[in-house]
Amino acid sequence: MYKELVDKKKTMAVIGLGYVGLPIALEFAKKIKVIGFDIREDRIEQMKRRIDPSNELEAGDFDGTDITFTANIDDLKTADFYIVAVPTPIDEHKKPDLRPLLSATRTVGKVLNKGNYVVYESTVYPGCTEEDCIPLLSEISGLEFITDYKVGFSPERINPGDKKHTLTSITKVTSGCDAESAEEIAKTYEIVIAAGVHRASSIKVAEAAKIIENTQRDINIAFMNELSMIFNKMNINTFEVLEAAGTKWNFLPFFPGLVGGHCIGVDPYYLTHKSAMYGHHAQIINAGRGINDGMAAWVAKQVTIRLSHQFTNLKDCRVLVMGTTFKENVSDIRNSKVADVVYELKDFGMGVEVIDPYANPDEVQEEYGYSLIEKPSGKYHAVVVAVSHAEYAEMDEAALEALLVEEGLVVDLKGLYRNRIKKLNYWSL
Repeated sequence: MYKELVDKKKTMAVIGLGYVGLPIALEFAKKIKVIGFDIREDRIEQMKRRIDPSNELEAGDFDGTDITFTANIDDLKTADFYIVAVPTPIDEHKKPDLRPLLSATRTVGKVLNKGNYVVYESTVYPGCTEEDCIPLLSEISGLEFITDYKVGFSPERINPGDKKHTLTSITKVTSGCDAESAEEIAKTYEIVIAAGVHRASSIKVAEAAKIIENTQRDINIAFMNELSMIFNKMNINTFEVLEAAGTKWNFLPFFPGLVGGHCIGVDPYYLTHKSAMYGHHAQIINAGRGINDGMAAWVAKQVTIRLSHQFTNLKDCRVLVMGTTFKENVSDIRNSKVADVVYELKDFGMGVEVIDPYANPDEVQEEYGYSLIEKPSGKYHAVVVAVSHAEYAEMDEAALEALLVEEGLVVDLKGLYRNRIKKLNYWSL
């Protein structure tokens, strides 16, 4: 498979062209023949015009690529090596929502032929590929697993907005359903992964490795958030504590904050779901999730308490929230916990306006039900800097003061202005 892909006798297809799928498809297309498939025709039309709908890639990233973009399932019939890179969200009950993954699996099953390979990159709980996806592939295709087609799992590690840790510079974990497929899949990824490939011993090991990467971060951030709650009662700045503790060589650099996005705030629920199926209650993971999911409400409460000390009527207070994406310098608003802060502040009766130079206003309105303003209007009783966009990090005290009424409050959730605010009312985690 590997050699015929390199010789362009066989073709790769990437199913799902979002934050993960499109970079993979374009990188491989610099070396081999690729079909890029997505169910949304509007996105396909954008990519045909060398536009990344996720705003992560430039037009130049499409240069020198042997790729065909399509939303037509019939175009997939000529493919031999399928990579599935679709979202794996959670539902309203915080349970794994496998509908996008199983829908993509059905699509592949309809075009699967003897000798084909299918590799999943979507983050799942250990066992999902073999227990949920492979039986569906066999049922729809009528082919026999391993005898007729082979499957592997290679978890995505793309970090939106990160220009340093890119696809090719991050070690790739790969796995296969048998020794032959494990090696063929590893060699295929080695075509584009300059950092090298780690060959996991099984599909389940590769699935588990991915799920604990983000769960580990979630737990560590939850610890930082709990410290912030404790130190807040003691009138100690958590970022200053972490700066001091960080002088020890083995102290881990984690920080408090809102935990959203489509990875850290989601993946742990896949692991707790699976552990419960085995009769184990994941105490630390669930506790961490509880702290991080409640952080937005806690932040809003702290803002409200401080404003009530300065102003007699909260319903007369205007609040500007700066940033609504889930992280800095990206347009991705999925599972943004800033939205929860906005809701909570509105529930306290305050007038809240939101600004963000990266977020798409239509997407924000559709997803969260509030509109973005183009620029600040008038004076505010509080300015909540929720996301450390580069534009906000560069602001000085005078720029913040210009946005505030007298005795107004600067709320710095990212610790951007620590030691830079000298005269304004200031609160940070």
